[in-house]
Amino acid sequence: MFDKLEAVVIRHQELTQKLADPTIYDRQAEFKKISSERSALEPIVNTFKEYKDTKQNVVDAKDMLVNESDPELKEMAREELNLGEAKLTELEEHLKVLLLPKDPLDDKDVMIEIRAGAGGNEASIFVADVLRMYQNYFKEVGFKFEMISVSESDEGIKEVIITVKGEQVYSRMKYESGVHRVQRVPKTESQGRVHTSTITVAVLPEADDVEFELNMNDVRVDVYRAGGNGGQSVNTTDSAVRVTHLPTNTVVAIQDEKSQIKNKAKALKILSARIYDKMVREAQEKEAAERKGMVGTGDRSERIRTYNFPQGRLTDHRIGLTLYSLDKIIEGDMGAVVEALITHNQAMLLQGESEA
Repeated sequence: MFDKLEAVVIRHQELTQKLADPTIYDRQAEFKKISSERSALEPIVNTFKEYKDTKQNVVDAKDMLVNESDPELKEMAREELNLGEAKLTELEEHLKVLLLPKDPLDDKDVMIEIRAGAGGNEASIFVADVLRMYQNYFKEVGFKFEMISVSESDEGIKEVIITVKGEQVYSRMKYESGVHRVQRVPKTESQGRVHTSTITVAVLPEADDVEFELNMNDVRVDVYRAGGNGGQSVNTTDSAVRVTHLPTNTVVAIQDEKSQIKNKAKALKILSARIYDKMVREAQEKEAAERKGMVGTGDRSERIRTYNFPQGRLTDHRIGLTLYSLDKIIEGDMGAVVEALITHNQAMLLQGESEA
């Protein structure tokens, strides 16, 4: 482990020297890549420095215990030694986690798609609930979000697509992909019976232009008149846009904006994210054997979580997590859920490293 840590320190120094070159600012793609790598190494370098400083304090405390005759100073050294050894153990475990192989997508911004599944109006209402839960969580952790597309129903939302930007967004949101099940008594249920509904969530990493660029030769663009409920708000121009990725037959249709240009831009942004996500998931499937035991982030049909309102219970089926604080979680207090998933995944990775 310590050989790896020393190599990280050397690499961090090399990257720091490259960033000191004034000409690097003329090469934006290279500058961004180097800055990103250096930032990723920073926590490891800082923690390793703290580890070495603490280890030196432990050595000094041991020397004092051997060579010092003053009882008070010996007692101080003994306390310093006990604290230092405990801290060394803690820092060593932390360094093991920091050295775990990183998901290269973790620092990506994301596009999140939430859709109603089984359950009619109740599913649409729950889409709106989960959207609000995410938005409140984003505000709490400092992520910025933007609505890209929304299709409303009489009582909720059939489908909504948002973009989320911030530090390590994908690393915190990637475990949300899958089927979310809700169990509660609908407002219209006179007998008080619990109904079960489902929604699906897809978290798609957004690619930089240098990593992935949609080939427009593979895309067909169709324009048509936007639909509506009638009245003065009906758009009578051909502003709705449908884009189709011909090799994969992936289709995105947008009619939210009155401007055809804006609708096309939104549709292409969504299409690009879906195609990139498909490429990513295909690559991950090739490594499925190595990822055995990891928390799933790829299978959109996997039932991952149940929100049971009568019992005030949230259960994440992948890691056996049960929390009886659903009222707080659904209002955006998701920290305990997110951290539990990250910690579980790290534990699985550490187990894999120890077995290797």
